[in-house]
Amino acid sequence: MKALIVDDEARVRKAVRLLVDWDAHQIDEILEAGNGNEAIGLIRKEKPALVIMDMMMESGSGVELMTWVDEFAGNTKFIVVSGHDDFDFVRQTVRHGGIDYILKPIEADMINNAVSKAVAAWRSEEEERSHRQLQSLRLNEIKPIYGEKLLSALIDDKVNAEASLRRLTGDGIIPQSIQAARLILLQTDSGNNPLLKRFGGDSELMYYAIVNICNEFLQLQRKGVAFRYWGGPPEIAIILWDLEESVIELISRINQGIYRTLQFRMHFGISTAGAFPGQLPAQRTEAAEALLRRNLLRHEDYCHFSPGAGAGGMPADSRESGNTETEAPLNFADVQEDWRMAVISGTAEALSAAAQHWTHELSRRGVVTPQMLNSWKADALLFRSRLVREALGNQSDSVLAELEQADLLSPSPPPSGYSFSLFAWRDWSFALMQQLSQTLSARHMKERNPMTEIVKYIEQNYPSDLSLQEVAGKFYVSREYISRKFKQEYGINFSDYIGSVRIEKAKLLMQNPNLKLAQISEMVGFHDVKYFSKVFKKQVGCSPKDFRGQAEH
Repeated sequence: MKALIVDDEARVRKAVRLLVDWDAHQIDEILEAGNGNEAIGLIRKEKPALVIMDMMMESGSGVELMTWVDEFAGNTKFIVVSGHDDFDFVRQTVRHGGIDYILKPIEADMINNAVSKAVAAWRSEEEERSHRQLQSLRLNEIKPIYGEKLLSALIDDKVNAEASLRRLTGDGIIPQSIQAARLILLQTDSGNNPLLKRFGGDSELMYYAIVNICNEFLQLQRKGVAFRYWGGPPEIAIILWDLEESVIELISRINQGIYRTLQFRMHFGISTAGAFPGQLPAQRTEAAEALLRRNLLRHEDYCHFSPGAGAGGMPADSRESGNTETEAPLNFADVQEDWRMAVISGTAEALSAAAQHWTHELSRRGVVTPQMLNSWKADALLFRSRLVREALGNQSDSVLAELEQADLLSPSPPPSGYSFSLFAWRDWSFALMQQLSQTLSARHMKERNPMTEIVKYIEQNYPSDLSLQEVAGKFYVSREYISRKFKQEYGINFSDYIGSVRIEKAKLLMQNPNLKLAQISEMVGFHDVKYFSKVFKKQVGCSPKDFRGQAEH
């Protein structure tokens, strides 16, 4: 088992090393990081079971590190060691699943007790995960007990909606007396790897499990029905016909049930109440928009209402809608010039500063929504395309295709993921700019490298009597430069390279049985057929005659 100590003071890291009885906790490898950024790299690479971290650091705060761990390394347990007795820090630690909050100076008994609890929790979850994997075969046999296709048809199939409703009421899935209802969408994220791992990577099984948990709260008192919506991207929908109870309180209970079972809380997009079933299509659009407009910086808000609609169907206050903005939203145009200059400079410092600046501005303005991130991502990719076209002109299409292929290997964080991490978006923007800068620089270097044109010239003029002096004069470089570059880039000298080009051309010509060796020799620049045969055998390993004989057979 591995542990990571994160503190910007070396003496504190040393103290933690000395105070913890690592052998007693069966921790055999202890790593160290001086800040949050360095810690993320180590967590990605080493995957420690335990992180002991400071809350206040110069580069990458403890809160940001906890947010990142919660999102991308949920199995890792962490303990906060801080010199600040701050309630908000304690609350953040608890919210992100921290095991303990210990004040400096550190006492041996206190930190060893905390490590013991963290290790026990980690081992317990490991055993639980193994058990769930063993049960996955049984869970795979679970079938949805509701007519999901019929319920989906109420939303997106006007032609068959009436017939579907008759079937659903006839089967007792929906009461006959419903006149009005809400539609609620659960935020699903197929890229949520920690949650998917609990189901052996089976996303369908994950959806079924969440639907069943929701229906435990809805069906018992006939409040509504949850189902997998089949009319578009993977979604879980709830038709809620009990409009008397507070929707926030009901969703809070459902979310608590999901958390007890899966250790995750979900985000819910909630529509206004409307006529059933006629308003369902508009209500689904409403609920989806509420999720797209949720403020990702407000981690503890799980109920999201469409603009202008609150828990009772009346205009929502800013607390419920989560759409309060302290400043005008940040536009990509505000940082575009920073990005351009960083890409042109190509330095790690400039690229890092540009990436850090825009994520800082996003959080400082108080609101970040999935809708904004989708727009930002589109603008960033458009910026990349424009910069490539400006710099490379006719060559831009092939370069953009290469960059788009690289995007598949290093995708952006999901804009509509379960939670939001400034670290992840900063890293993505840095990587996007860095790759763009390196690609443009490499292309420019290639254009400035005369060897590219020299090689092309040899390919076109190999039958001629090419001399080192002639080629050097044509391209305004010294003979020594050409000799050195051929050795460095091809491992052979100038004359041998020309010889290899001529022999390769000769091999192609030998496929024509009507050409004699003397003719081929002359055509590729050898005026003496015997010398041609000698060079050919040295390079190919057999005489031209034998080579042609092998080709014919």
